[in-house]
Amino acid sequence: MTQRDVDDEADDFPEWVDRVKANVAGEVRRRRKEMGWSAQDLADRCEELGHPIPRNVIANMESGRRAVLPLVDVIVLAAALETYPAHLIFPVGYVEETQEVPFQRLVPTWDALRRFTGETEVPGHDAGLVPDFERHASLVRTALAALEEEENARFAAKQATSRAQREEAERKRTAYADQAISAKYNLRHLRRELREEGATPPDLPPGLGDVDPPEPETDPTPEERL
Repeated sequence: MTQRDVDDEADDFPEWVDRVKANVAGEVRRRRKEMGWSAQDLADRCEELGHPIPRNVIANMESGRRAVLPLVDVIVLAAALETYPAHLIFPVGYVEETQEVPFQRLVPTWDALRRFTGETEVPGHDAGLVPDFERHASLVRTALAALEEEENARFAAKQATSRAQREEAERKRTAYADQAISAKYNLRHLRRELREEGATPPDLPPGLGDVDPPEPETDPTPEERL
């Protein structure tokens, strides 16, 4: 899109910065009223969260008189209004189209939100470690579910009243045990790769405490020998 195209459309929509501020202001005002809050109520809640935003600042933002909109304000306003920062910037269902960056044509707000959150991949964009963390979460769910089903099958085998029932329960127990082992194996390797990249893997639930290898034992210090 050329600068000439942008100039031709200047009367059709405000500049990008103004549009972003208008999106946030409109959604803040909508949610505030939906919650039955005054601007002072919202200001009080922001202060409770540790980042005061005075009532007059909120009023000026909602009316379009505020010149700047710091990111930290958007984060706290979203928390105060019990929503997500991305939903203030891209109010799906309340703003039909928006701009993602300056000098770009209007796009559906739903599409813009999905690209903003990374739910829709953009060719050439680096997703960082998000895919790895998503895979980590999936493996954790798989491992925990398999361990639970393995325990259920073990119990069923003990309660079986016939050889056929016991053998079927043991077959299931073995299958679920294999699933758990596979998920744990993949988790261990993924966590090792994350550490090699200088990242800190997510915490593991108690049921998967054996995924990480034990810390190597160190020789006792002279003080510890005493």
